[in-house]
Amino acid sequence: MRLFDLQHPWFIPLWRRVLVTLSCLFWTGVEFFTSGSPFWIILFGGLTALCVYSFFIAFAPRDPD
Repeated sequence: MRLFDLQHPWFIPLWRRVLVTLSCLFWTGVEFFTSGSPFWIILFGGLTALCVYSFFIAFAPRDPD
């Protein structure tokens, strides 16, 4: 079992993948414009990039079996 299983069948509907990605992007913006803390900006920016890659470029969900 992986820590972040982004190929899970729960992510098959497109709206869920978009919502998760946009929420990560939103929080990156919140950290950038409010706190300016480089650690959190890089962390959530990297998570946003991971979501974009995993959900829209290399997405191949597993079967629920």
